[in-house]
Amino acid sequence: MGWFLVVIAALMETLGVVGLKRYSQRRNALNALLFFGGFGASFVLLYQSFRYLQLSVAYAVWIGLGTAAAVLVNMAFFGESRSTARVLSLGVIVAGVVGLKAVS
Repeated sequence: MGWFLVVIAALMETLGVVGLKRYSQRRNALNALLFFGGFGASFVLLYQSFRYLQLSVAYAVWIGLGTAAAVLVNMAFFGESRSTARVLSLGVIVAGVVGLKAVS
């Protein structure tokens, strides 16, 4: 259950990042809801995961997954660079997250 909460929290963080990007471009209620709702839900779900997982591991996985997902979404939908170095760096983040999960 803890890992499920962390993954959903990371997805909500990604939604918050999309809302932040859109809200910075155009301030309206929908973009504000995506921004504040995404990050708010993310923090609540992460906090709930601490009942099942160690804080240090849950937090690190949440940050890693959220960061990787946010970069991928920004590459796909907002025209950010898709350089080889960025893609390799994402691979390192994902490898670190998988490693943390494997040893916990």
